[in-house]
Amino acid sequence: MSEMMNETNSTFSLTEKVSDLMIFVPCFIILFAVALLGQMVGIHWRKWLSGAENSQNIFIGIKSAVYTFMSHIN
Repeated sequence: MSEMMNETNSTFSLTEKVSDLMIFVPCFIILFAVALLGQMVGIHWRKWLSGAENSQNIFIGIKSAVYTFMSHIN
């Protein structure tokens, strides 16, 4: 029998966490500004951002859109 490796116990280094944060924060701010502008103008901004289509909250929608974007660049 072969044993499967458990990848859930792998830990990320501090530099990986910081680099992910340095990507997440600017992307969140930019997409939040776009979504807020779209919300004020009355445009359906959730269609523009993949991952945010079915979200009910603007913050959850932006967070899922940023994570979707980050998965594409990794």
